[in-house]
Amino acid sequence: MTVPTSQPPAPPPPDLPAPAARGLQRVSLRNRVTWLAAMCVAGAVALVSVAAFVTVHDSLYSQLDENLTERAVEAAEGPLVRTPNLQQVPVAFYAAANLKISVLSADGTEITPNPGDRPPSGYLELAVAKGQSAHSARTDQATNSRVVAVPAGPNVALVMSQSLRPTQATLAQLSVVLVVMGGAGILLAAAAGTAVARAGLRPVQRLTAATERVALTGDLRPIPVSGDDELARLTTSFNRMLGALAESQERQRRLVADAGHELRTPLTSLRTNLELLMASSRPGAPTLSPEDRDEMMADVHAQITELSSLVGDLVELAREDTPQAVHEPVDLLEVVERALNRARRRAPRAHFLVRLEPWLMMGDATALERAVLNLLDNAAKWSPEGGTVRVDLHPDQAGHTVLEVADAGPGIAPADRPHVFERFYRSSDARTLPGSGLGLSIVKQVAERHGGTVRAGEAPEGGALLTMRLPGDQRAANEQH
Repeated sequence: MTVPTSQPPAPPPPDLPAPAARGLQRVSLRNRVTWLAAMCVAGAVALVSVAAFVTVHDSLYSQLDENLTERAVEAAEGPLVRTPNLQQVPVAFYAAANLKISVLSADGTEITPNPGDRPPSGYLELAVAKGQSAHSARTDQATNSRVVAVPAGPNVALVMSQSLRPTQATLAQLSVVLVVMGGAGILLAAAAGTAVARAGLRPVQRLTAATERVALTGDLRPIPVSGDDELARLTTSFNRMLGALAESQERQRRLVADAGHELRTPLTSLRTNLELLMASSRPGAPTLSPEDRDEMMADVHAQITELSSLVGDLVELAREDTPQAVHEPVDLLEVVERALNRARRRAPRAHFLVRLEPWLMMGDATALERAVLNLLDNAAKWSPEGGTVRVDLHPDQAGHTVLEVADAGPGIAPADRPHVFERFYRSSDARTLPGSGLGLSIVKQVAERHGGTVRAGEAPEGGALLTMRLPGDQRAANEQH
């Protein structure tokens, strides 16, 4: 016997927009604004029209009842109800006023000046004649008239009616006026909505055209900004984005151009040496002495080392050009200590004089360690053998921490100080030393990415003084330590 297994329920289908919503999404924003303005005005016009019609309707019917009741009371108080056959009733007056009148007795007997044109009567009017009701007012659908009855004496009621056709004609005219005016208002609102949407969305159209232009041509020219509303601020933000994109492209262009220029020299020298070595190994070619061969091999090894260092610096520099989120707490004291350990292994003949104070900040520990190591390597490279490199980490009065790295070398000429943090910049004295000219550029980019600054100056020891200033919190660092 096979037991049927229960199948898991099928997953619900994804929520799809309703057909009306999909149709609305295909409509342009300008048309949506126009339709929204027209519908809002249509709703307001409809509410106002209904309210006006109901108010006028109630007012006309109340006024009709008041006038009809007042005339009926005046006629009931006169002598006509005591006159046989209502001889004193001014029939022509009532006929001209579109009124019909009669006297109804409690036994149902009815006296009227014109038997062929009497007002309708029923149980409500009979109740007034019998004294069971003080007065009555109703609408007679058969004759389309308003009927009132008031007491006219013992067991007698005066009944008076008036046609509703004039009142209904007035209400019909009012409804036509409201419909016509409402329709005109809706059309005017649609036209105004179209004009407002066209004028208000013109900056959005410019943004759309600009994005399409950037996508097609790569042209990063900013868009003209007018006004100070939300769309103007959006245009300003878009222009900032275009500026940042243009700056990023310019940095990439300069990096590629500078890298190509710097790579060309060692690659040319390396190719020349390899071609000489290969030519010397061919049959019948002049041979090289062992000393010349060893010198050329050493030169090739040095060039390969220089190329490896240059490529590594280019990779680090390109990585620093990429925007990254900085959000982890970093103990700068530990970062400097790790960089010092690596610098001591790289430059065992240099002596490091260290004075560090705790400092806690938000940042990228790996990038900060690389920047500090570049400062230490630069100081060790320029210091003489056995020279002292002073490393000082302390807070300043502005609430920042200052990392000072001073060497005992020849220092930096005042004309070169503004340029030492530029890419591939090497002074005339530094061209004979190993290096790519990118180490201090990496220091500058790391400092700026963390909200800090760098500066080159002269150390009291006579050498170069490189300073990196970074934000942070010393109190939190003291509590942690």
